[in-house]
Amino acid sequence: MTPTRTLRIAIQKSGRLSESSLALIKDCGIRIQRGKNALIAPATNFDLDVLYLRDDDIPGYVADGTADCGILGENAVAEHGGGVTVDRKLGFAGCRLSLAVPKSVDYPGVEYFRGKKIATSYPVILGGFLRKHEVEAEIHEISGSVEIAPNIGLAEGICDIVSTGSTLFSNGLKEVEEVMRSEAVLVSRPGLAAEKRDVLDQLLFRMAAVQRASDAKYIVMNVPTDKVDAVRGILPGIKSPTVVPLADEGWKAVHSVVEEAQFWQVIDEVRAAGAEGIVVMPIEKMVV
Repeated sequence: MTPTRTLRIAIQKSGRLSESSLALIKDCGIRIQRGKNALIAPATNFDLDVLYLRDDDIPGYVADGTADCGILGENAVAEHGGGVTVDRKLGFAGCRLSLAVPKSVDYPGVEYFRGKKIATSYPVILGGFLRKHEVEAEIHEISGSVEIAPNIGLAEGICDIVSTGSTLFSNGLKEVEEVMRSEAVLVSRPGLAAEKRDVLDQLLFRMAAVQRASDAKYIVMNVPTDKVDAVRGILPGIKSPTVVPLADEGWKAVHSVVEEAQFWQVIDEVRAAGAEGIVVMPIEKMVV
């Protein structure tokens, strides 16, 4: 029997990661055909099937071979991810796993939790954090609505996912210790068949192109010919900026790519060096 090339990728069936994961796959040029309430959906133009699973179940399904790879939060990998490998950080669904206590507590530091009960859905991660800080506490594992535990007397503190902090605030809690930072990652199982590994490498290549584009801007500017060298020295570019003569003598058009994090600093510097008429455009994909 000829080995199948079709790669099975598991994503969260609902929740904060699902829409972003599907958007990334779509931006990679892959069309997914999903029927109503279907738990598996094939791609129509790529060797890929999408499996819709619970976030916490994805590491196990990847590890045992039911799925070949998956998109999930780093926190889920750290808690449940034995047997999978992180192939790429994806840059979305950023959050943190933090310890929180009632607002009324005069928090002295992590030693506050010594001998106390902490409610969490992440006992493995929390246990490692407490051992690192040499704090012995009772971990009370619960699923869902962790933030109500102090209000009903179940625990003196909690360890839970925090995005904006509004849920903590509305439940009379305050964030006091960051346990770990998390974002979406793509994981796979070791020993993937060569045919499927080839498809996964193609997918990773496309994802990298999408991510690079989202973190960069394409800029075009008019520069006096005698100022081109100064402007070129400022622009980072992928390799070097493109310089094109203009119809007006004494002027050149300079094209370059600038990372979002450097954008305003670079713009200020090239303007000071003599650049004018700067046009900024988004980049759909960037292949290097």
